[in-house]
Amino acid sequence: MKIKILKLFSISLLLAIIFAGCDKQYDTVIENFNPNYQVKLVSPSDSIRYNRVDSLITIRIAFNNFSSIQNVFCDVYAADNTKLNSSPLSLLDNGKIANGDDVAKDGSYANKIGLSEYYPNGIYNIKYFVTDNSNTTKQVALGTFKFDNGQNNIAPVISNLILADSLNVGVSFVFSVLATDQNGYNDILRVYFELYRPDSTLVTDGNGNSKFRMYDDGNLTVYGDQVAGDGIFSFKNSFLDDVSTQRGFWRFEFEAIDIGNKLSNKIIKQVKVL
Repeated sequence: MKIKILKLFSISLLLAIIFAGCDKQYDTVIENFNPNYQVKLVSPSDSIRYNRVDSLITIRIAFNNFSSIQNVFCDVYAADNTKLNSSPLSLLDNGKIANGDDVAKDGSYANKIGLSEYYPNGIYNIKYFVTDNSNTTKQVALGTFKFDNGQNNIAPVISNLILADSLNVGVSFVFSVLATDQNGYNDILRVYFELYRPDSTLVTDGNGNSKFRMYDDGNLTVYGDQVAGDGIFSFKNSFLDDVSTQRGFWRFEFEAIDIGNKLSNKIIKQVKVL
């Protein structure tokens, strides 16, 4: 992963410092400002696996030219965008091991926060803020790390398919399936279906893709989904009312896949198109 830190020097030159990490890039632009301090390091910036013996991780940010800094703090967001700290987490340059700082007044600010095996797997974000001597507070950096909650990866399960036994051409219809995962909702990467015509040919889109994604976003108009994030994945469609649409039994095959590439059970249903 990459962390991108943006700052504007006194001569108004924008400098982006990119720290190399995992395989994904993050290009969040931080508000332009004119500090005389400069961010040189943030951490963590790699992968973290939950440890039951010590669930605390150290969050750190280091600066050059830090004399004008009054306070440093951060907010930590889980993969589902839930903020882990109820109040701003102060980062301290006090030389105390208890909060993860090694040397006092060296421009490196740190503190510890606990992670849980019940937190979702995925990419976590850390937003770093500075209040300077003029009492101006700015976000100065965005850090990311990948969290593994240490639970055994269990394949998702799909159930409760709702799809009519017969459909008329030219008439819009909605179908849905419930997807669950013991590793948490956020471990579900995708729920999809494949569709076979009565002559057994597989339906694909214009790019050759045959796996049509279903949605749990609460978009009733486009996808027919009623409630976002409830685990019910929906799709809204219709068969064209023309000679190209084959009449007879179409085969729907439903499946889900998780972040660890484990596949769910498959649900197959034959639907008669009239």
